[in-house]
Formats: sequence, structure tokens, C-alpha cells
Amino acid sequence: MFTNNRREFLGAAAAAGTLALSRSVHCQETENKKTLKMGVIGVGWYGMVDAKSALKVGGVEIAAICDVDSEHLAKNAEDLEKFQGKRPQTFKLYEEMLDKADLDVVAIGTPPHWHALQLIACIKRGLDVYCEKPLAYDIREGRAMAEAVKGSKCIVQIGFQRRQSLALHEVAEFIKAGKAGKIVQADVQIHYRAGTKDPTPQDPPPSLDWELWCGPGPKIPYSPQVGHKSWRLETTSGHGHLVDWGIHNVDATRMVLGLSMPNQITAAGGIYQMQGKITTPDTLTVHFEFDKLPVVWRHRLWGATEYSPEVSNGIFLFGEEATVFASDRRWVVIPKGGSDKRQEFNVPSDIGTLQMANFLECVRTREQPACPIEEGFKATATVQLGMIAYESNSVVRWDEQTEQIIDHPEASKLLKREYREPYVHPYQG
Repeated sequence: MFTNNRREFLGAAAAAGTLALSRSVHCQETENKKTLKMGVIGVGWYGMVDAKSALKVGGVEIAAICDVDSEHLAKNAEDLEKFQGKRPQTFKLYEEMLDKADLDVVAIGTPPHWHALQLIACIKRGLDVYCEKPLAYDIREGRAMAEAVKGSKCIVQIGFQRRQSLALHEVAEFIKAGKAGKIVQADVQIHYRAGTKDPTPQDPPPSLDWELWCGPGPKIPYSPQVGHKSWRLETTSGHGHLVDWGIHNVDATRMVLGLSMPNQITAAGGIYQMQGKITTPDTLTVHFEFDKLPVVWRHRLWGATEYSPEVSNGIFLFGEEATVFASDRRWVVIPKGGSDKRQEFNVPSDIGTLQMANFLECVRTREQPACPIEEGFKATATVQLGMIAYESNSVVRWDEQTEQIIDHPEASKLLKREYREPYVHPYQG
């Protein structure tokens, strides 16, 4: 079993590693004598989280920011001036920012239906990119993005911050050492009570260019429920809870167990409690059949507080010798036939800052980051296949080598969403 002494050793080593990672970026910056100039596309929420993480790591100046909401630009330019002592340039159009601002790296924090065009534009200009998850809105966009990066010398990190979780790395070591025996199944879940806003169609705020916000996606009526932040549960932008938030735990499961992509996917669910408020399932179960084992996703966005809130967000790994529960900062082992021997380990880590630190270090060393674009593609395509199975109400069989859905023309149509004119989809295969 995983002893407390062993646990303390790993915790100390992990903490030292965290400190070393942070210091290494500062050391590289000192050696290179250059402060990296960063541009941020989308500063409504998570783009600013990434910007602040970069400033926390150090060796970075936020030189320019871009957003389609003028209030976001004004407020965050002022905040960044306070943080770093210098006001960034502000732009409405990302193309203008990329052409006019003096940049080394770009962070993309826009909704995913914009990621493909923005990331590819950065790559064409030779800029390194930190792109938030999910990688893309559709699977063909993701492939076009990966190919653009492959043909460049750019460093690209995708924002799967759980790849920096010390708890999850300890679980991976525990599983690899065979201490849980063969893992037979993984259950992945994030249940929570989703808050909703007014879904009534109305005029957008005067500061927001809604036409540009919708961009290559369908032009839908504005409401607070599909606007800032709330777009995550809208079909045409965030594509729902599995794609928006569940993707983190699905990717973490892939990382811990060394999985690639599923070969068969089934899904069932619907909007049972939140009709008229959201357009993606408030209840969903997806069965991902990987070569090694099944991974089952579940979520529920309604109802009372969880009976066991400590396991509402995480991963169950059911092994022949033990069951393991893992989350960002905590993991639990229950040995076979011995719940009285349960062991729990708390392993805090600042995963967002670590993921950004890893990216900035790789920009300086030109090594590959923790989540290169191919891994971001596989994780994103996995959950997108889950939604294709749900939306086509069918069994989806996936050929990873050819990246095709087998013998199902209707489901295959969902691999690519046609862009709204005048935008052009980057995948032309």
C-alpha cells in the first residue's frame, strides 16, 4: 500500500518540483535577457486568468489585449496597468492586434467557436500560443489547427491545467506500479447546480459587438444566457457541460491511464429540468469504449446539493485490488475488501499557474509542453464524439487512424460545421 512516509516524500518532491518549475522560468528569463511580450485575445474572463497567471510566473509583459466588448477592454487595460505598471495596447479585431502589436506569444481565451481561426492566424505569424480548451468547436477544425502547428516551429500549449495536478500524477504512479491491480473501468463525473440567466432574446449591451462575437458560428439571438460566460451551455458555442468542463476530467483520465481515443461511443440524456433555459443536456451519460477499458461520463446540472459532495467532481478508477478516487488536489484509495483501510491524500497545487509556467518555459527552451496540440486534439475530439453520439442518437464507431466515423453518414456530417459567410472553415479535406 501507499505508505504515509512514501506519501510525504512524494509531496515534498512535488512541492520542490513546483518551486523549481517556477524558478526555472525566471532563470531562463534572466539568461535570455528578454521579457516575453504577450497578447491576449478575449479578456472577458479566462483570458484575464491566463494573463494574470503569466504575470505571476514572471518574465512577461501583457503588451496588447483584444476583445469584442469595449467594456472588457477598458476595464482590463486599467487592471493590467495596475498589475504591471504599463498599459497594454487595446484592439477590437485580433487580426489588427497580431499585425500591429509587437508580440512574442499569444493567449487565446475566447469561446471555442473562434479558436481555430485565431490560433491559425497566430501560427501564420510565427507566434507561440497558449490556447484555452476545448481546442476547437468541431473535430475538423481541431485537425486543421494541429496540421498548422505541425508545419510550423511554434510552441503551442492547450489549457488542460489538470496535467499539472500533483494529485493526478501521484495517482498515475500508483496505477502504473500495479497497486490497484488491473483497472477495469473508469467513471468520470462533474455534477453541480448550474446557474442560469435570462434566456429571453433582447438587444445586446451597447459595448458588445454581437455580430462579431458570433463570428463563424450561427448568428443567434442575444440573451444574457448565451452571452458572456453563459455561452458554455449553448449548443452553437460552448456545446455543453461535457465539452466545456467535463473535458478536463476526461483528459485527466486519458493522462493517468495512458489512453488515446475511444473506438466506440454511445450517449443518452436530455434537457429534463432546464427546458427553455439551455440548449445542451442537463443530464447526460456517455460510454466511451477505449482499447483498454470503458470510461463512463455522467453529469447532472440540477437538483439538491450532492449527497456526497466530495466526489461530485472527479474520477473513479475501479481496479481489481483497489478503487481509487482522484480529483485536482485530492485522491483516495480503498483497498479490495478493506474500506476500513481507506487512505486519503491531499496534494494542493496551483495548476493554472503551473500550466502557464510550463508553456513559458517551453517558449524559451523550444521543448514540447505538457499538453501539445495533438493531445489537445485527441481530448477535445473525444468529448466531441460523445456529443455526436448524443445528437445523432446512435452508436458512433471511430477509426482513429483515418479520423472517420465508420458507416454512419449522418453522424459523419457532425464532424464539421459549415462556417457562416464570409468566414471560411480552415479544414478543406
